[in-house]
Amino acid sequence: MVSTKRSPQWADRGIVLLEVMIALVIVSLGMLAVHGTLSKFAETAHHMQRKSLASWIASNKVTEFSLAPRWPEIGETSGSLDFANLEWYWEATVSETEVDNLRRVDVEVAFADNREVVLHSLFGLIEPPPPAGIGFSGWQAIPDPPQGQDTGGQRR
Repeated sequence: MVSTKRSPQWADRGIVLLEVMIALVIVSLGMLAVHGTLSKFAETAHHMQRKSLASWIASNKVTEFSLAPRWPEIGETSGSLDFANLEWYWEATVSETEVDNLRRVDVEVAFADNREVVLHSLFGLIEPPPPAGIGFSGWQAIPDPPQGQDTGGQRR
């Protein structure tokens, strides 16, 4: 006759409880790793958004210097502006180049409340504006051909 002796029920429960606690520790460590990765991702995305905005501001400033009706004076200028609901500070340095008809503009952009930390810097080369009366006069529209007239697929 074979004995079918069973262990007490409390021993089975203790092993199951220990297994559950170990599984919870493993799951919580995995969740901590995922949380850390997501936090770093969010921080990086936030920083890249700020750098992109600073890049646009610097590019806009170089374009403003380039399109100005007068050639910019050599020296430093600065200012602040509100862009994307944030206060920004920009500083531009205009300097001569070895080429007579070119000036270099270096633009640095930072937050208005932390001007020491430059988020983006950009430089551009600027030509003098054209003389008065010579310049871009605007686009001229090409009229549509009369109805029913075949133009061979080309516009006039």
